[in-house]
Amino acid sequence: MHLLVVGAGTMGRWFARSVAPVVDRVTFADEEAAAARAAAAGLEARLADREDSPAVAVDDGGPADVVCVAVPISAVAAVVAEHGPRAERAVVDVSGEMETAVGALRDAAPDCERASFHPLFAPDNEPGNCAVVVDRGGPAVRAVRDALSERGNHVFDTTPAEHDRAMTTVQARAHAAVLAFGLAAESVPEEFHTPVSAPLGGLVANLTGGNPAVYAEIQAAFEGADEVAAAARRIADAAGDPEAFAACYADAGAGGFGADREPGDAADPGDTGSGGPGA
Repeated sequence: MHLLVVGAGTMGRWFARSVAPVVDRVTFADEEAAAARAAAAGLEARLADREDSPAVAVDDGGPADVVCVAVPISAVAAVVAEHGPRAERAVVDVSGEMETAVGALRDAAPDCERASFHPLFAPDNEPGNCAVVVDRGGPAVRAVRDALSERGNHVFDTTPAEHDRAMTTVQARAHAAVLAFGLAAESVPEEFHTPVSAPLGGLVANLTGGNPAVYAEIQAAFEGADEVAAAARRIADAAGDPEAFAACYADAGAGGFGADREPGDAADPGDTGSGGPGA
């Protein structure tokens, strides 16, 4: 089975090496020819010691059994339209947005198997959870899915609407909140950090150590930052008003991350129950 990966960045390279055990040929395409050559050389070197490693090359413009689109969210529709028709068996994407992607896959390859995969982790943090929408199943998509599962990933089914709604919280709003803390925080000696501030600092470091263009794409694709800003303003406006702050506290506890907490449970592991919270 010949796999063509369109987009020779971090995610495209990850997908190629993940699916390598179930294909016999991998080719890379990228708008920058040097990136495609580097990806091919990197994968070939990485698989050199494995038996039955697939042949690796740069795209020659011909058809492929499976076409995987691994490009930024904003480019998916155009790239799928260009390269999707080259697929003879299946076309998939790993862009991270599904409503537009699934529609583009369907339009470009109506007679092929189709699936949109979203690994909810950076490649260096594998294994992890991987969402998938199987728009039209078959043996090629199943082989890809099995290959990802064999690496220890939890591949679970979803719908485009459910996925994109979830990304508003777990990506757009989460990233906005973490970056806002990073912008607002001042440097303090390590001894002052609490069970809340220390993990937040770690999240800031993790997020800002990545590629800002990737996070910009997420903010553009999913709403979230405005809601985080409005929530922060509500908390700021409640300063000096115990009742208003208590309402914020209660509403946050009843929200998506507090709904399963039993009444009376500690809201924070550092809360000592005394006049000075440990958080």
